[in-house]
Amino acid sequence: MFAIPEQFSATSKANFEAQLALFNSLTAKTFEGVEKLIELNLNTAKASLEESNAAAKQLLSVKDPQEWLSIATAQAQPNAEKALAFGRQLSAITSGVQAEFAKAAESQIADNSRKLLELLDEVTKNAPAGSENAIALFKSAIGNASAGYEQFTKSTKQAVETIEANVNNAVTQFAQPAATAAKAAARAAKK
Repeated sequence: MFAIPEQFSATSKANFEAQLALFNSLTAKTFEGVEKLIELNLNTAKASLEESNAAAKQLLSVKDPQEWLSIATAQAQPNAEKALAFGRQLSAITSGVQAEFAKAAESQIADNSRKLLELLDEVTKNAPAGSENAIALFKSAIGNASAGYEQFTKSTKQAVETIEANVNNAVTQFAQPAATAAKAAARAAKK
């Protein structure tokens, strides 16, 4: 009779330790993602500042309005490409962090479900007669919760993939008019 409380105690302790490990893992992944975002932003800001200074010097040294227009339009295309690259890098970082979170959560939930079912099997060995229906109901609830979580995970992955596709599409659509405008301005400056 004393085995059941000891089993619950051991399972609770193992579950707590697993939750703590998961929390530590997710915290580390979050900090890695934030670190990558900060690095991306700092590198982008440094490059932008250096390029802005060079462009300003170049534009200030121009004496002809057509040459100024030509230089200004020539800088539009690389800037659009850099914005495109920044958006892709940002998307890659956030997708990577999201994937790590999903992977860790899936693993943890699967492990917890397995442990809970094992505990339930152990407890049912010593369960009083007549409790079979309650135990079957509890097992069914665990199975339904696991199935619901799996469906939620699939839906979340599909949503993230759709968002990534939309971001890439928007960035591409942004780059196309900028490239077209830069080419048109370059042609106009040559005339």
